[in-house]
Amino acid sequence: MDLRYGMNPHQTAATAVPIEPERRPLRMVHGQPSYINVLDAAGAWQLVREAAAALGRPVAASFKHVSPAGAATAGPVDAVMAHTYRLDPGRTGALTSAYVRARDADPKSSYGDFVAVSEPVDAELADLLRRVVSDGIVAPGFEPGVVATLAAKKGGRFLVVEADPAYEPPAVETRDVYGLRLTQPRDAAPLTRALLADPRLPAGAVDDLLLGLVVVRYTQSNSVAYVRDGMALGIGAGQQSRVDCTRLAGAKASTWWLRRHPSCQAFEAAAKVQDRVAAQLRRVGAIPDPAGWLRDLDGVAFVSDGALPFPDNVEEAVRHGVRYIAEPGDSIRSTAVLEACERLGVTHVRTGVRLFRH
Repeated sequence: MDLRYGMNPHQTAATAVPIEPERRPLRMVHGQPSYINVLDAAGAWQLVREAAAALGRPVAASFKHVSPAGAATAGPVDAVMAHTYRLDPGRTGALTSAYVRARDADPKSSYGDFVAVSEPVDAELADLLRRVVSDGIVAPGFEPGVVATLAAKKGGRFLVVEADPAYEPPAVETRDVYGLRLTQPRDAAPLTRALLADPRLPAGAVDDLLLGLVVVRYTQSNSVAYVRDGMALGIGAGQQSRVDCTRLAGAKASTWWLRRHPSCQAFEAAAKVQDRVAAQLRRVGAIPDPAGWLRDLDGVAFVSDGALPFPDNVEEAVRHGVRYIAEPGDSIRSTAVLEACERLGVTHVRTGVRLFRH
């Protein structure tokens, strides 16, 4: 696969070559990707494939700069999503609902995203993608006529990538960095409901925590995810401080909830999706008593890719409606973290599995 360029346009003559020539994990159906496009397609596809297998329903992800801006299972499209994306909630298909729920978590960050879906793309999703700003899509297949619709986006530069759902990567992965070759076993630790076997957790919280585990596995570390009703409402990626990551992701989750305030819908509908999103975000700053509205955000699950080092992560998470936390545990202050959870009414689950990604 000849790439347009590498990480940056001045890094020309970049290529992507299958490790095993007879087995191609990704196939370009339309367009010429860049180096980062390939990284986004590969990471996003792994996320939706793994999450769909773990949860048993369609999953979509919205990727930007090798981390998900959003990820969600198929599910209900609420009134705000329907208004923003001009959909009929009662007639929206499963795959389209999964992507709308993934993109709507942080639509500002999803501007110009790389889309991934766990099922073949249908005409309904293709029609929605015509109306949003996006760079490409990776999926396990495409229904008749869909590729032509997608290929017309961006003046013919929209990327269409087909993933082989049967492909299994090698057990060992290698990376060349500054003249050094790093080799390690691929991170294949199973992420299942067994990691979350705690009778205090409702079934919905288990599913949300499981989705969060898969999300942080494919997010640049440090990473956390706030998840509610099968939607990652806030994803924090690549922060050196975990509590900063928790604050940033929490602010995204709270913004998602504030966009549900009635005053954020009281504007004349703009023609384009992103204009409607921008109008909602402008209204967020003018909501009367936003703290009062935020008190109704509840039942949120929180997942951390690494051990929570201090109770301040728990205290910050609770400010954004968190009632369930899953993390590896075993930090030197885990006792203090557990005490904070008990004090604040949070159900804590120790997974024992760290999910760093760099």
